[in-house]
Amino acid sequence: MSSAPLFDTIEPDEPAYEQRTSATGNISNTTTSQSASNVRPTQPMATNPGDAESGIAGILRQSAHPAVLFCLYFFRIAAIAVYVLCGFFISNYVLSSVIVVVLLAMDFWNCRNVAGRRLVGLRYWNQVDDDGESYWVFESRDPSRPANPIDSKMFWIAVYTFPLLWLVLLIVSIFKFNLSFVPIVVLALVFNVTNAIGFTYADRDAKQKWANQLASSGWNMGLGGIGGQILTGMVKNSVGRVFG
Repeated sequence: MSSAPLFDTIEPDEPAYEQRTSATGNISNTTTSQSASNVRPTQPMATNPGDAESGIAGILRQSAHPAVLFCLYFFRIAAIAVYVLCGFFISNYVLSSVIVVVLLAMDFWNCRNVAGRRLVGLRYWNQVDDDGESYWVFESRDPSRPANPIDSKMFWIAVYTFPLLWLVLLIVSIFKFNLSFVPIVVLALVFNVTNAIGFTYADRDAKQKWANQLASSGWNMGLGGIGGQILTGMVKNSVGRVFG
C-alpha cells in the first residue's frame, strides 16, 4: 500500500461561482450615472444554507453540482417508488424486482464513485492485499477547498435518511407477511448502510489527517520543543474525542 498522502488523489473541483468586485470595493461613476430605467433587477442569491432551502429549484440553483445532486436523489427515490408502487402498475414480480435491483446498483455505484467525490470530496473502497487481508482505503479532497454547504448538507441527508426508510419498509414487509420482497429490501439496506458507514469513516479519516497536518505545521512555524508538543497533543486529543 502506498504511503503517499491521500489528500492529493482527488483533483479539486472548480468553484461554483466567484464574486467579482473592483480593487477598491467601490462602484465606478459610470455605473451610478446610468438611468434607473435601464437597470435590470438582479436575482437574489442565498447568503446562507437556510435561505437556499426554498424548494428543489432553489437547492439545485445553489448547488455547485446540480446534476450530480439530482442523480443522487433520483436513483434513491426511484428505487423506493418502484418498490412501493410496482404492485399497482406491474403484475410481473420478476420484472419489478429486476428494476428495483438495477436502480439500487446504479445508486450504490453513483453514490460511492461520483456523488461522494463531487459533492463532499470523499471516496472509499475495500482493497485486498497480497496476503488476503482486506482493508479500507479512503480518499479525500484538500481541506483548503471545502465543499459547497448545500451539496454537503443534502449529501449527508441522503446518506443517513434512506437507510432508515428502507428499514421501515423491511418492518412493514415482515408485519404484512410479504416475504417475497424481503430479499430486495435487505439488499437495499446492505447497499445503503455500506455507503453510510464507508463515507462516515472516510469523513472521519479526512478530519484526522487535517488535524495531523495542522499539528505538524506547528513545527514549521517555529513552535518546536515543548510548544510544538503541546499543540500536537491538543489537536490530536480534540479530534480524537470528537471524531474518534
